[in-house]
Amino acid sequence: MSNLREILAPYQNPNALRSFVEIALSVAPLAAIWACAWLAADVGLWWLALLLSIPAGGFIVRLFMIQHDCGHRAFFKSPWLNDWIGRLVGVFTITPYDCWRREHAIHHATSGDLDRRGIGAIETLTVDEYRALTPLKRFGYRLYRNPLVLFVVGPFFVFFLQQRLPIGLMKEGWRPWVSAMATNVVIAAIVCGVLWLGGWETVVFVYVPSLMVAASLGVWLFYVQHQFEDTYWARRPKWNATEAAFHGSSYYDLPAVLRWMTGNIGVHHVHHVSSRIPFYRLNTVLKHHPKLKDFGRISMLESVRLAGLTLWDEAGQKLISFGQFKRAYAVAA
Repeated sequence: MSNLREILAPYQNPNALRSFVEIALSVAPLAAIWACAWLAADVGLWWLALLLSIPAGGFIVRLFMIQHDCGHRAFFKSPWLNDWIGRLVGVFTITPYDCWRREHAIHHATSGDLDRRGIGAIETLTVDEYRALTPLKRFGYRLYRNPLVLFVVGPFFVFFLQQRLPIGLMKEGWRPWVSAMATNVVIAAIVCGVLWLGGWETVVFVYVPSLMVAASLGVWLFYVQHQFEDTYWARRPKWNATEAAFHGSSYYDLPAVLRWMTGNIGVHHVHHVSSRIPFYRLNTVLKHHPKLKDFGRISMLESVRLAGLTLWDEAGQKLISFGQFKRAYAVAA
């Protein structure tokens, strides 16, 4: 573990041509799907337009992974090019790039640290913290951790509403405000253009559903990458950055098509240890170092049950469900 960062360092070099090809392979299909959905909505086939929002949402997720790599300065060697491609992509993912980059940097710096939970992460309480809550606050936390809220209501709130302001970064100077407001202005211009060219049907049956699918998929991926039974949480001074990065992140073993669509973000344990590796090199890392596949591996079938894990048990060093908490608490009582 001590030399893992050194082992992964050679994979950090991005290839500009490959990066531009990956952008084209994401933008072109999305444009084609949106064009077909637009035509379907225009002739009254709203159900077909809604169905097409599913693959469209998948390609928006792929664009988000490009924005993600740009935020880590991993997609191009030039910081300037990373930032401006990231800002451009942020318009399509309705995610202000500079705000998100700062929040995500905080997430990487504090991942698995029980004493620094907050920005850029899904709220997770310990068993003792949950036991100390009033009944009303327990209800609020249970509601927050409900799958319908986490993966439907929550994504809508975060991506469509919360990200319109630099929430959590308002006191960090002008950059977060410029990032959020500039992104909002361009998004508003795009929506006005869509309304003018395609009418309200295109917005309602194509644009918004595609973004909603992408938002829910994105939150699900982020959840699975850190909210699994044997994840890593520790308090200082026991918290270790490399241990937290590797053991606090899963290897979400997806089928090949979904690995491609999600920019290999499932290889999250490797990404967290070495975030400067472009997503198109992560499979190469696993090919050269197959033992890494044995750590934190979660299959698609196994991932379904993770939605029920809600509390960190510091004594047992594992994530547990409300049901497990209730049984354990009843025995203790």
